[in-house]
Amino acid sequence: MKLAIFTDTFTPQVNGVARTFQRFAEYLDEKKIDYRFFVPETEEDLFSTQIFRFSSLPFFLYPECRLALPNFIHIKKELEKFQPDLIHIATPFNMGLTGLAYGKKLNIPIVGSYHTHFDRYLEYYDLQFLSKFIWRYMKWFHSSFQKTFVPSLETKSELERKGFANVHIWSRGVDCQKFHPHFPSNRLREQYNIKAPFLLSFVGRLAPEKDLDILMTIAHQLPEGIKEKVHWLIAGDGPLLEKLQKEKPHNMTFTGYLKGEQLAELYAASDIFVFPSTTETFGNVVLEAQACRTAVIGAKAGGVQEIIKHEETGLLCEPKNIESFVISICRLLDNPTLLRRMELEARKYALSRSWDAIFADLLLQYNEVIEHNLHDKVANM
Repeated sequence: MKLAIFTDTFTPQVNGVARTFQRFAEYLDEKKIDYRFFVPETEEDLFSTQIFRFSSLPFFLYPECRLALPNFIHIKKELEKFQPDLIHIATPFNMGLTGLAYGKKLNIPIVGSYHTHFDRYLEYYDLQFLSKFIWRYMKWFHSSFQKTFVPSLETKSELERKGFANVHIWSRGVDCQKFHPHFPSNRLREQYNIKAPFLLSFVGRLAPEKDLDILMTIAHQLPEGIKEKVHWLIAGDGPLLEKLQKEKPHNMTFTGYLKGEQLAELYAASDIFVFPSTTETFGNVVLEAQACRTAVIGAKAGGVQEIIKHEETGLLCEPKNIESFVISICRLLDNPTLLRRMELEARKYALSRSWDAIFADLLLQYNEVIEHNLHDKVANM
């Protein structure tokens, strides 16, 4: 099997799509499957004979996702030389459009994946009027794919309601060796001078679509008896950082962007991971927190509601309902036995989410498409 993958976001950009495809590239290397990635450029020198980078500009709704400026002659030449069995398109922007055009022109089977509810972002930027145009474009864009992969049942249902066909689940995994609970218990507390007995955390892009206004209100409205016992650690970067720092309560610290061991240690040190975002198609950070044996309180919305098992690995709250989140936080902090049980169940659940199994299933779905196309070619001879 030879694969060509087109995406407008890839390492070292920081988002779930980029990290997922970086992990996939590593898996393909391990399995000795030949591939070519067509991705945006980076300021870092990340040379690879299998990854082709092109000039790009930031996408205004999501600067971490780039709008690539493809070199069409170069891409066509590489595809004709490589002769992939299948093209996977990850994003609906310039690079994705290029993959779509050449897949059709060169008669290569095409699949795609849907990662981001861009239409849900619009209300956070007062651009709701664009929603119907985005859905119309997305439906057209995905209509040429023999399969469209989505990370959750909620997303699958949403696309099918909008008239998308051939929608299939490609879930997400977590590296439980990288994200684990076994860190020195006091190191992070000493680093940030945390004296409070309980640590609450959030990890993600600091942008409106993450419902950070809800998070800040939750922090301010915790009962005084609880508020004085907790400290918040907010990890991430984004356009709201300066505003949030001005509005933060005294018991909140912004760590900036964290990755690797530092990120895993933050999850592991947390008593509760609080994630109010309602726009997630999956919610990778939720699964990472669970892998670090941390209970999660999240919104009953999007893909997050499928990762958190209510009353088992954490609690689900009514979306954007401040009181629901406040009550849930108080309940777990007042009940250490329940919290401990949820922590153990969270880690147990994360251990069942193997990247290898998830990628192996994706390859099986690729094979179905490739074999179907071979069958059609033979039938038409």
